[in-house]
Amino acid sequence: MSQIHAMSDDQVATELRKMTAFIRQEALEKAREIHLKADEEFSIEKSKLVRSETASIDAEYEKKNTQAGMSQQITKSTLANKMRLRVLSAKQELLDELFEKAQKEVSQKGTKDQKKYQEILKGLILEGLYALNEKKITLRCRKKDNDVVKKAADAAKDEYQKQMKGRTVDITVDEQERLPEGISGGLVIVNSTGRIDITNTFEERLKLLETDALPAVRTVLFGENKNRRFKD
Repeated sequence: MSQIHAMSDDQVATELRKMTAFIRQEALEKAREIHLKADEEFSIEKSKLVRSETASIDAEYEKKNTQAGMSQQITKSTLANKMRLRVLSAKQELLDELFEKAQKEVSQKGTKDQKKYQEILKGLILEGLYALNEKKITLRCRKKDNDVVKKAADAAKDEYQKQMKGRTVDITVDEQERLPEGISGGLVIVNSTGRIDITNTFEERLKLLETDALPAVRTVLFGENKNRRFKD
């Protein structure tokens, strides 16, 4: 039985050179075959293209006319879209300006009439009472609103108990935790555990108005949207 001897480094290098030369030769022959075949296919395709181009010259004019018509339609559609976006942008700017002006009006005049402000606070407190439905709530307000909030709370309490017939509620004004003096007005209503609160500040109510009343405001300002399929 013959023995298998390990090849030396020189022998391995020699064998690798032989294999490399063989592979290179095979690749060169294959490349020649591909080149010849490509030349042949090129000649065939060239003939087909010449015949096809000759036949398509008559149709090219009609094609260009069609493309010109499509180009005009695309241009017209693009211009219409640009105008639509400009109109939408202008409408949004007007709405933003409107709500910004409303914010300034609320900030400047929302609490000026104390009697009217007291009625507003009463309504905000009643809303919280009905929503929380608890026997005890706490009100947080600006320090300067302390007196008017207490008066509004007494009026809201009387009306609530009258409407709920037999149900009592204890309303206190938080003397420790106040709302920032920089807000426009309103209050926060907190339940007995302190974990649930209803923010009824003027700023928050205006934000809700921007969201909830926006469709109606748009209709008043810009008319009915003919493209709108569904209405709330």
